[in-house]
Amino acid sequence: MSSDGPALPVENVQSYPRPPLVEAVPQRIRIVFADTLIVDSFRAYRVLETHHPPTYYIPPEDVVCDLVPASGRSFCEWKGFARYFDVRVGNRVSRKAAWCYDEPTRTFVQIRHHLAFYADKMDGCQVGDLTVDAQAGNFYGGWITANLRGVPKGAPGTEHW
Repeated sequence: MSSDGPALPVENVQSYPRPPLVEAVPQRIRIVFADTLIVDSFRAYRVLETHHPPTYYIPPEDVVCDLVPASGRSFCEWKGFARYFDVRVGNRVSRKAAWCYDEPTRTFVQIRHHLAFYADKMDGCQVGDLTVDAQAGNFYGGWITANLRGVPKGAPGTEHW
């Protein structure tokens, strides 16, 4: 095991459960924005759902940046209502780059107030020693890492799988 936690196992997004589940993440999660390490955590959770790369949720105590409430909300049939934040470090702002569930459903109570970040709106994200690519599309916030197999939804033609 490295200082970033155990290696990520090979997983197929088609084998993830439906309904989704939440689980603790043993790997180190890091996010860089505006040349600043804004997340460095061993206390994250991830949500796994069929056809989705995992979405990672960070405890707010492990986030070091300004989070400015943004307009709008969204609804997930599994987790409930999400609210959004602009991420600001110094003079740099990324609009609607993070979200959280203040009152998630009972199944997802572990992620209450935890923050998820769109990888494509950050300068860099890592799970353990693996670099993250963003899930395709303009809505889903899953993180794609080299250990994942299968076809995640999000690209044109896959939105309603």
